[in-house]
Amino acid sequence: MRDRDSELRLADILVESADTLTEGFDPETYLRWLADRCVELLGARGAGVMYAAEGEAVHLISGTRQQNVVHELLAVQHLGGPCLESFGTGEPVPPVPIDARSAAARWPAFVERADRHGIAGTYAVPLRNRGPTLGVLNVFVPHAPQVDDSRRDLRIAHALARAAAIGLRNHRTHTECRTLSDQLQTALDSRIRIEQAKGILAERWGVGMDEAFDVLRRFARRERLVIDVVATQVIKGEIHGGVLRQDRSELS
Repeated sequence: MRDRDSELRLADILVESADTLTEGFDPETYLRWLADRCVELLGARGAGVMYAAEGEAVHLISGTRQQNVVHELLAVQHLGGPCLESFGTGEPVPPVPIDARSAAARWPAFVERADRHGIAGTYAVPLRNRGPTLGVLNVFVPHAPQVDDSRRDLRIAHALARAAAIGLRNHRTHTECRTLSDQLQTALDSRIRIEQAKGILAERWGVGMDEAFDVLRRFARRERLVIDVVATQVIKGEIHGGVLRQDRSELS
């Protein structure tokens, strides 16, 4: 991030990260893209995300660079690591040299595995923006972190993670609203069909709407059908009148 082109590239990525309301949006594909953009912008060895999809198990999502290594480093963190720390606190874990004694004491299994793969440093930032933590972005670097560069890179990763959190939250909200809207529309359509069927029977038999509804309801219960299905059959003329009249005669 030392030149104008890199700054413009960061701006493009931040804008693209907001594009989460498209048809066929897939969170795992999106987070893999996020990890790849971190590698691109930060010159990292690899990056991945520990993602807690709502109501589901935790997903480990690796970028395409060093994919197997990154997945292994994410998986070993069930014993402790920067992802779990960031997930627990909701705060970033600043760059940590893998060869530091403090790192080995905090995450022995993770540090041993990272050292084996030539990882010199790591840091993690939460996917969070004024709300619950949705996951953690973990970046792995090939050189020991330098103070100035590390601060800058951590800020960039944090900005990308916050933008991703906003995008994911917007997608979840949008999906929930669409689901509710579809449910309400389905209920409304069902009610319209039932009212239409009631009107057909009431006019055909010269009875009130309440009595027509009772006939529909009794028939649906006897045949173990949803009343909307019965109403649709009445509208389409698929139920013989004598069958329904049998239920009507039971009312008298």
